[in-house]
Amino acid sequence: MEIVFYKYQGAGNDFVMIDNRNNRIHLDTTAINLLCDRRFGIGADGLILLEDVDGYDYKMVYYNADGNESTMCGNGGRCIAAFAKQVGAADDNQFFLAIDGDHKANIREKDLVALQMKDIHFVERNEDHIILDTGSPHYIKFVNNTKEVKVFEEGSTIRNQKRFQPKGINVNFVQNTDNVLRIRTYERGVEDETLACGTGVTAAAIASASEKLGRQIIKVIAEGGELEVSFHKINDQNYQDIWLTGPATLVFSGSIII
Repeated sequence: MEIVFYKYQGAGNDFVMIDNRNNRIHLDTTAINLLCDRRFGIGADGLILLEDVDGYDYKMVYYNADGNESTMCGNGGRCIAAFAKQVGAADDNQFFLAIDGDHKANIREKDLVALQMKDIHFVERNEDHIILDTGSPHYIKFVNNTKEVKVFEEGSTIRNQKRFQPKGINVNFVQNTDNVLRIRTYERGVEDETLACGTGVTAAAIASASEKLGRQIIKVIAEGGELEVSFHKINDQNYQDIWLTGPATLVFSGSIII
């Protein structure tokens, strides 16, 4: 079978995009894993299908590089918005369905996309870490210097702790300096550090929110680029109107036979 694909990246978080509005493409775990393989396939952190669904511009179906369908991907959500416009599935203002529900996306300018994330209604605050779900579950650990963290070793250890099984958790190491966050993330499903994680960036921003209520805007620098998170803080447990903004860029397109 020959598949036409598009490769997108959002702050270094990269994805294989496939237009499946005709519902002709059905991929198993092995095929997805091969397409995402950086030596034997196209190479990506994940694969996303754009599909038709009633009541929305389109549906986003996201798979991790291990071939398994996963929870929400923030950078993937921004990339599919850019892709949807490119293939004519939507315009600049979009309304789409993902695994965690409804999302709005706005294409602000060329390669800059804002994605509305789900509201937060619970934040678990512990002595040395914070846990919350921004469409995917995240473990936030604040550190003095992200450059000194052994992300693979420490992230893998936390991700595989018994209390997070069977699905595991994404692990983020966050440095807060002058109201600018620096972040490094170990992603489950990829099972390695990625250059950026949209739901992780969002979780870090929420976890670092100041005590003041109301609108807040936080700049986050990932290894692959800069992102911005804005939200309305209701109280320490509730956050609404959350938007993740950053680049979403076409890298190349082609076809592959599997």
